[in-house]
Amino acid sequence: MEVISLLECLQEIIDNASRVPITGKIMVDKDEISEVIDKIVNYLPDEFKKAQWIVEEKERIISEAKLEADAIKSESLEIVKKQIDTHDIVKAAQAKSDEILSGAQRDAKAMRLAARDYTNEMLTKVEKELATASQKMIVGFKKEAEDFLESVSTNLSSTSSTIRDNIKELRNMK
Repeated sequence: MEVISLLECLQEIIDNASRVPITGKIMVDKDEISEVIDKIVNYLPDEFKKAQWIVEEKERIISEAKLEADAIKSESLEIVKKQIDTHDIVKAAQAKSDEILSGAQRDAKAMRLAARDYTNEMLTKVEKELATASQKMIVGFKKEAEDFLESVSTNLSSTSSTIRDNIKELRNMK
């Protein structure tokens, strides 16, 4: 998925960014970061548009099926009115109408379930991808923080040692 590669690119930009001494911060190129974020924002709506299209298509098909069922019912009613004397025809028309309505309802339910499953699958994928990317970022941030703390500790130890040596030297000068 293109969004994942863009998130990895964003992580690489952060990992390779210049460090600002002492602050534990990094400097990044705003335009470069903005460009990657814009691409991510542009790709995500495509997935949402697909899901929206499926929902709209399902609703359209259900609506058409209902219209068709209503048309068939009306047609059947006319036939029944014309041939009311023949009881078998009324039963057959009712059975056919019920069969068509039942089929339309089954199809609508199947499409509704398929759309829900697809949307759920897409959202689950996005959620997993975001969780993976955020976990990678957290690990990267932890590593940077640990490295910085270790560097500060080393510098403090070195500075303390130099100060102690300077104090000894000053005491020996008396």
